[in-house]
Amino acid sequence: IAVLQIVKESQQQHGLRHGDFQRYRGYCSRRLRRLRKTLNFKMGNRHKFTGKKVTEEILSDNRYLLLILMDAERAWSYAMQLKQEANTEPRKRFHLLSRLRKAVKHAEELERLCESNRVDAKTKLEAQAYMAYLTGMLRFEHQEWKAAMEAFNKCKTIYEKLANAFTEEQAVLYNQRVEEISPNIRYCAYNIGDQSAMNELMQMRLRSGGTEGLLAEKLEALITQTRAKQAATMSEVEWRGRTVPVKIDKVRIFLLGLADNEAAIAQAENEETKERLFESLLSECRDAIQAVREDLKPDQKQREHSLENDSGKVSNIQYLHSYLTYIKLSTAIKRNESMAKSLQKALLQQQRSEEDGKRAPRPQDLIRLYDIILQNLVELTQLPGLEEDKNFQKEIGLKTLVYKAYRCFFIAQSYVLVKKWSEALVLYERVLKYAHEVQSGAGAYMNSLKELPDVQDLITQVNAEKYSLQAAAILDANDTHETESPSQVKDGKPLSERFETFCLDPSLVSKQVSLVHFPPGFQPIPCKPLFFDLALNHVAFPPLEDKVEQKAKSGLTGYIKGIFGFKS
Repeated sequence: IAVLQIVKESQQQHGLRHGDFQRYRGYCSRRLRRLRKTLNFKMGNRHKFTGKKVTEEILSDNRYLLLILMDAERAWSYAMQLKQEANTEPRKRFHLLSRLRKAVKHAEELERLCESNRVDAKTKLEAQAYMAYLTGMLRFEHQEWKAAMEAFNKCKTIYEKLANAFTEEQAVLYNQRVEEISPNIRYCAYNIGDQSAMNELMQMRLRSGGTEGLLAEKLEALITQTRAKQAATMSEVEWRGRTVPVKIDKVRIFLLGLADNEAAIAQAENEETKERLFESLLSECRDAIQAVREDLKPDQKQREHSLENDSGKVSNIQYLHSYLTYIKLSTAIKRNESMAKSLQKALLQQQRSEEDGKRAPRPQDLIRLYDIILQNLVELTQLPGLEEDKNFQKEIGLKTLVYKAYRCFFIAQSYVLVKKWSEALVLYERVLKYAHEVQSGAGAYMNSLKELPDVQDLITQVNAEKYSLQAAAILDANDTHETESPSQVKDGKPLSERFETFCLDPSLVSKQVSLVHFPPGFQPIPCKPLFFDLALNHVAFPPLEDKVEQKAKSGLTGYIKGIFGFKS
């Protein structure tokens, strides 16, 4: 059996992609139940438990090995679940160690069974590596650094040999496992006494954008502890000609790690890693700013007093807050610029993306990024303590012009897509105006503009785009003057209403041909005439009083006669 492949696929498909160890443990239990039922390897019945062990004699099916592997995985996943819960409930650490010991016990049984002649060499090696990995994790939790390092090294050696023995596709899993355990090995070496391992651990963490799993919390704590020792010697920082004392430990630690973080971002291998590093740096910067802001609240009255005495010069703590805010905004600008560069590369490969069926990036996506960058630059000009710094304001002004030029360029590109040639041409002219302003005013500020996109490349690109736009506008104008051929016009009328007009209609040979309107529409018809007797109002009828019987006089006499039936 391919032990590592089975384990990795099961973990990724059943919860570990999101760190849900409880879901994975439930999956292991259900798979164990299915395997025992399929192999008829039940532990007694509903009323009585009868323990059974997998021996070499019954090892006729590789699913017997899967039984033991799933037992080990279930114990390991429960241990990792308890490790998450032990952060708030320390007593669960004892249960965690118990489950890890159980996982190692099952792994040892798997290794013992794999020594049989019925098991191939690859499975034997994978079982040994799996057992060494779990043993290393148990010793790591017990803080037995030497034993843990030996187990991890054994696991690493086996997986490296397996990776070299197979094709590149099969070796990917083994190399991934080697990368996972390398930080653990370096951490053990550091605790044994190898001081050089600390730098390697930090580089591993920065390259990967943060570690995961067993080592994550301990490595973060170790890095924080090391920086805290170095921060004890750091008492001040200098920025733009002013030295400011740094008394907050969290700020000291952040400033000490700033150079390492920026170096790691510059050396990042791909955009995803670079994005994670940017987010990590911004998160640390926000924490440092929050720590300074808490100190600013009780210092509010002193800051106002210093503003009056020093003629506008802000206090040290306020200036430190401005410095950290400057770092945060500058990092956000670099991150958005990095995202913009990757989107520009994707725009150049737009045709290929459309063929692959993926959503192609649009110029509107870049416009949004440059809007955020310009907003960050506006916030930079409003930082307390820098309002009177003319060089700083001039530098930010030049950067604003550069990003405005790129923003106008991509707005013009979006107008080109909808064939608004006049608007696009005006915007291209605005891009050239901004670019020339940057070139004319960037004499003494060339060093600060080195990190920005080159405006000369933008000018060259705009000139080329202008010629393309003019040609496209002329062709589009010619197309609009040409009337469409009547032989290609389809007006939607059914065939019965256009016998006199020739029209190429492909729908006539399809299943949805339009011959007549059905059901036919309603047509007006004359209604039934109405007769009005107009002469009736002008006719004088003869009197008929002599022919109408007079009504008898009524009274008391008539009433009595009526009662007794006498009538006149």
